[in-house]
Parts: sequence; C-alpha cells; structure tokens
Amino acid sequence: MAWKNLWRNRSRTIITMAAIFFAVILSVTASSLKDGIFSNLVKNVVSFYTGYVQVHKKGFWDEQILDNSFKSSSKVEEQILNEKNVTAVTSRLESFALASSADITKGSLVVGIDPEKENQITSLEKKIIQGSYLKDTDSAVLLSQGLSERLKLKTNDTVILIGQGYHGATAAGKYLVKGIVKFGSPDLNDKSLFMPLATAQEFYGADSMITSYILSLEHTKNLQTTRLLLGTELGSAYEVMTWEEMMPEVKQHIQTDSSNMKYVQGILYLLICFGIFGTLLMMMVERKFEMGMLVSIGMKKSKLIILLLYESVFTVLAGCMLGIIASIPLVYYLNRHPIRIGGETAKAYEKFGFEAIFPTSIAISIFIYQGITVLIIGLLLSLYPIYKVIRLDPVTAMKR
Repeated sequence: MAWKNLWRNRSRTIITMAAIFFAVILSVTASSLKDGIFSNLVKNVVSFYTGYVQVHKKGFWDEQILDNSFKSSSKVEEQILNEKNVTAVTSRLESFALASSADITKGSLVVGIDPEKENQITSLEKKIIQGSYLKDTDSAVLLSQGLSERLKLKTNDTVILIGQGYHGATAAGKYLVKGIVKFGSPDLNDKSLFMPLATAQEFYGADSMITSYILSLEHTKNLQTTRLLLGTELGSAYEVMTWEEMMPEVKQHIQTDSSNMKYVQGILYLLICFGIFGTLLMMMVERKFEMGMLVSIGMKKSKLIILLLYESVFTVLAGCMLGIIASIPLVYYLNRHPIRIGGETAKAYEKFGFEAIFPTSIAISIFIYQGITVLIIGLLLSLYPIYKVIRLDPVTAMKR
C-alpha cells in the first residue's frame, strides 16, 4: 500500500527522490574530490624523492652522515620484499659535496642510485629535460636544473666534486654531465646531483655501503602497519620511517586542510537537510486533507505513522540507490579526466612541486559511507511527518 501510495502523486514522489538523488551525488563527488586531492598531493611529494617508507641505520635520521651508513645486504632486501605490501625497494648512498665548474662552486646533495630501481619508485627518468638517463655502468651524473644553472653547466660538460668520504677520507672526482632533471620542489631543484650507486661508492670510498633503502607500497593506507611489521622484522639495528615522519610539515598541511574540508562538508550536509526537509514540508501540506480524512473515518494514527514510515524508507532508499549508481560514472570520469587548473594558479602549484590537477578518489568506501550518511539524514528528517500525524487534528486538517 505504501509503494502504491507513492505513485498516486508521481510529481511529489519524483521531486522528493530527486532531492535525495542530487544530495547523494553532491555528497559523493565532494568527498571523493577531497580524498583524491590529498592522495594526489601525497603521491606528488613522495614521488619527488622520499618514497613512502625508508629504512636507515639506527640514528641516521638524527645525524645524516656517511659514518651512519651500513653495508647493503641481499638478505635485508629480501626481508623487506617479503612484506606483502612492499612492491619495490631501491638502495641509495646520500651525502654532500662541493660541486665546481671553473670558478663557480656550490654545495650539493650527492645521491648514489640504482638507476633502474630508482626510476620504478620516483620516476626520475621522466624528470629529465635535457640529455639522457643514467646506466649502472656510467661514470656520469644528472644535475638538477637549478644547480646546473648556478654552475653554468649543460649536458656533456664536466662537473668537479670535492667532499669528505667515508671515515673522513678525502673524496674528489670529475664527472660528465649526462642529463639535467627538473624537480617541482625548489629545494631539490637547487642542489641535487645523481650518479650511479657504484660510482658514488667509489667517490666516497664507501665500498658496498648505503645510507637508505627506499620503499614503494601497494596499499598506501596500510603505511603504519607496514612500518611496524618491517621494524619488527629488521630489528633494532635499523630505523623504519614513513614519509609522514620524514616530512611532518606536509602531514600537518594535509591535516589542516582536511579539518577545513570537514567544515565545508558540514555546510554541505546542512544544505542537504534543508533540501530534503523542504520537499517533506511540501508533501505534508499537500496531504494534510488526506490524512485528516483518514483519521476522521476511523484509521488509527499508529497505522498511519507506519504507512508514512514505509513511504519514507522507500523514497529515501530509492533516492540514495539511484544517487550512488549515477555518481559512479561521474566520479570515475573525474578520476580519469581530473579537473585541471591553468594560468598563474597552476604555476604556483608547480613551483611547490604539486601538479595543478584535482582528481577524484574511486574508493568504494566513499560511495557506501556517503550513501549511508544521506540515508540516515533522510530517515531522521522523515520523523517530521510522524510528528505532524501525532499532533494532527482531523477537523482542522480537513478545512480548506
């Protein structure tokens, strides 16, 4: 009877369902956009340099010197890769040196890398703007764009490096500039220099030594769980750190923005409440005479309340289901074709290393959570008609 009752006045039912339908679409799109933007921000930051997780010798992060490096071990790498959530691991040897060209000298971060594995995690090859990528056997380097401009060096020029090697040894060498890389991060772009790991170990006199393992993860939401499992597996000789611990300022920025978005979502839910409540008010005004008539001819208010409850559940549930179904292709499209920002705003984003794009997240939990939230809002607001029935005076209700 409740279902038939809904379609006695098709226009009224369609308007009520439409209010819930668009509320679900709006709620799902806003939530998926929020999650997508933050996920993309993390991906950008992580893909620059740090990776999602790093493994160092205990104490390295507090004192980042070559003497806190450790011997690379295939056994340790195997232990890391045995963790199901880890998809790739690469070794690095990081230290500082003076980079010179003619009379210009500049301090630089020297990073020894495994070219192939490094590219799998940070896509370093895609950041090349001049020249070509490194090979394992090269005695050559990649310069960051800012550093190359300061030293006035181009591809096929020679850079001279002078620094302090392992256990205080003198480190000196000259290397061919094979390519120029550009980073979105100004800090990395102004001082970075990359060379094959074997070349870096030879330069610093640190045979087989590395300062860190960089890890890529399959499920980034299991970040802390992976860190704890690896920490237990590798033991106290190593420290396992997530990008959140290595870059707390970025994590704080995301938390602040996320808190601000909660206020925006709160306003959105408030608007949804007004939209649904408005249609319920309209429905009650239209059906006032009908309800008064039913009660006056002997229908119990309790049965009328149950009837209205069924009608509300059917209406809200149908609106939510249709809204979720309609939002899936929209969110998927915005995930594959994200919103792009142009002009000066885009340049500002790129300056700080962030792509000026806003993709959506296609996590199933978003659709379920937002659908349930709007469903609960709709059902709670449906208590209003019940309240009106309880207070209903049949004589007054039937007056035109």
